[in-house]
Amino acid sequence: MENNARKKSVEVLSEIYRNAHLALQSISNILPAVENEEIKNELLRQHEEYERFSAKAAQLARDLDAELKEPNPMKKMMMWGSIKMSTLTDNSPSHIADMMLQGTVMGISALRTSAGDINRENSDAVCELLHEMIQAEEEFEKIWKKYL
Repeated sequence: MENNARKKSVEVLSEIYRNAHLALQSISNILPAVENEEIKNELLRQHEEYERFSAKAAQLARDLDAELKEPNPMKKMMMWGSIKMSTLTDNSPSHIADMMLQGTVMGISALRTSAGDINRENSDAVCELLHEMIQAEEEFEKIWKKYL
């Protein structure tokens, strides 16, 4: 793989990894406030999916001899505070779904931007993972919309 294509593959993997970790953090922050069993089960199911995406991105990065960085700790702390305050005043299923929907849409947007930057010279495995995650996020979006 050419150096520029390798760099772009690592950037895409970084976005997948960052996106998955922010989703994992959001779900972990929201779960304690959730009383509805159906919503809780959906959050746990999506958590497993994001863990799988994170692990796969990390493995592909290792294969490319690259290291992926954790999301900014300050951003994670701010997100935690925002979620805690928001669920303190309203932990209804529709509000939880709305919060998850907002994060999911931001994730889709970031992933689609990465998809626009990738080309044929990039790793097929990276492209496949990116498109698989976009597809999963779009399915999550449909699920959360049902609860609004």
